[in-house]
Amino acid sequence: MNNIEKNEIRAPYKIVIEGGEGEIVEKKSRFIATVQPVESEEEAVAFIDAMKKKYWDARHNCSAFVIGSKNEITRCSDDGEPSGTAGRPMLEVLLGQEVHNVAVVVTRYFGGVLLGTGGLVRAYTKAVQEGLANSQIATLAFGTKVKIETDYNGIGKLQYILGKAGVSIGNSEYTDVVTLEVFLLQEQKEGILKEMTEATAGKCRFEEIESKYELLL
Repeated sequence: MNNIEKNEIRAPYKIVIEGGEGEIVEKKSRFIATVQPVESEEEAVAFIDAMKKKYWDARHNCSAFVIGSKNEITRCSDDGEPSGTAGRPMLEVLLGQEVHNVAVVVTRYFGGVLLGTGGLVRAYTKAVQEGLANSQIATLAFGTKVKIETDYNGIGKLQYILGKAGVSIGNSEYTDVVTLEVFLLQEQKEGILKEMTEATAGKCRFEEIESKYELLL
């Protein structure tokens, strides 16, 4: 029997799984962006403090971070730059690229030439973009791990359906019946299970093992 129940729709979202660093130079000022994955506000604050200690001799260490799949917590700091010229533009890049659970610090070594409000916004924006470009970003998608059981007559049909949908088969076991484990995305689950049921004339059984977010590289 199919005991899988419909879940609340949970949209996929992007996270940084490995941070990176990017650097630009604008009128002799160096802007070094350091990106780090974080799971909580406490982790973000600790990371920002660590960057300030590392670059203690810099003029500014501006920061921004986004926590939660729905941007539940967002913070930014200009760290002495004119209001709105650093932290907010940095945060807008994170929000615009829809990256979650991430913090970024842009360190500025002043080169002696004033950039003006527009120049600062462009420089901090570009620095964060460089930092993200050098980071590893992946998507977390919500779905269900499903155990499928069928007879040997139906296995070829199921493999075809799963392959067509781009679903990888995890553990498999061949005894008197065939058992497969797959991870089905929330939006594809109902259609695939229906197609498999029809293809085998109802001779396959489904069991929900676990519903969770899974990393899609």
